[in-house]
Amino acid sequence: MKINRFTQITSIVMLCTFLGISTSNAQQIIELKSTPAPDDMVWEKSEQIIATPNGDENIVANVSVPTLTVYLPSKEKANGTAMVIAPGGGFHMLAIDNEGTEVAKWCVEHGIAAFVLKYRLVPTSGDPVAEFRQKISTMGSAEMDKLITPLVTLSKADGLAAIKYVRENATDYGVQSNKIGIIGFSAGGSVAGAAAYEYTSAADRPDFAAPIYPALQVVDTSSLPENPMPMFIAVTGDDFFGFQSLSIEAFQQWNTAKQPVELHMYEKGGHGFGMRKQGLPSDQWINAFGAWLDQHDFIEFKI
Repeated sequence: MKINRFTQITSIVMLCTFLGISTSNAQQIIELKSTPAPDDMVWEKSEQIIATPNGDENIVANVSVPTLTVYLPSKEKANGTAMVIAPGGGFHMLAIDNEGTEVAKWCVEHGIAAFVLKYRLVPTSGDPVAEFRQKISTMGSAEMDKLITPLVTLSKADGLAAIKYVRENATDYGVQSNKIGIIGFSAGGSVAGAAAYEYTSAADRPDFAAPIYPALQVVDTSSLPENPMPMFIAVTGDDFFGFQSLSIEAFQQWNTAKQPVELHMYEKGGHGFGMRKQGLPSDQWINAFGAWLDQHDFIEFKI
């Protein structure tokens, strides 16, 4: 596996600078111990930060070493809850702003210790957005999912490793070990969904999970885990990947088992809305999520 660690850390520091995030909020970058990649999976390029065409957001590509970037609330606001945040991007990139650092900012404002997860991604040689779109158009989603299964397995393991790390170090971060959750978007929703369905022990089991427009087709949802946790789901009726049906199925499964679950199905908003404001009711999902966290005693929430 070819990787330049100096370039990776430098890129992360540059990202914080671009976003105007002080080092007091982004205190640490943690390299996670996770499932090793197979020998034939090689990242020729170092981790990259790439500006989107309109220049208002950044994406991350070629993540070969999973990391957590830590954002801690002030001691006055801290409430003991922690959340791992898994941005989406079709396992080819991470929407690190819209579904990562912006969510972390919201968490810190509401007393939550936030851990933005960079899970491992498909190695790409050029433009990751163009490569992803080309694969979707020529192969279709189902065939592409089969092709990247080994990588998805690693990404899901990274999510569990993140939860385990936060729990093992809860005291250091002022976190209560029974208030550690995970939120994920699209492919990151696969990571969050896998944590809810496929956790392996008490150490990597989340206390709550929030898969947002999740790609659950790559998650083993054949049965509920032994000890399900509260789940919050948000998606739109016009999600062009069709993830609304997967979200409904997860809700029905959790609900039938009489487990705490809440689903918000917004009429419009498309796929990938994240923290972006579109002037639609779906913009309010984060407030609904805050109220839900309050209901389960994870935070005290006021709009």
